[in-house]
Amino acid sequence: MYVTAEHLRDHVIRPTLKYLGTWSPASEAFLLDIAVNAPDLGLFSARNEGLGLFHITAAQHRDLWDRYLAFNPDIASRVRGLASQRAFLTNPDNELQTNLSYCTAIAWLLHLRSGRLVEETRDDKLASA
Repeated sequence: MYVTAEHLRDHVIRPTLKYLGTWSPASEAFLLDIAVNAPDLGLFSARNEGLGLFHITAAQHRDLWDRYLAFNPDIASRVRGLASQRAFLTNPDNELQTNLSYCTAIAWLLHLRSGRLVEETRDDKLASA
């Protein structure tokens, strides 16, 4: 199966961000860029550590749940809604490898928690004007 960047954007990244209530052209472009172009993350990464599309480590994943999502029950519930019903309970890290929406949500929340802003591009500003 061949997945294009447009397919990833239109059928995974955008719907996931909209489901989380955090979609913007800039957030969508940011995650797509990481998935496709980032040298140490994403599809074409040379990194061997980390799981799934965004190469999220098990430690990062657990830390997000333990130190962020545990204190944000509304968003935790939404993220948990993306995960498999039973498989998540036995092997939560496997969701990063097998569930693109879940992996995308975790990647976005790791970014949000970092406190770094996603800057709007000139095209994003024009589109919202």
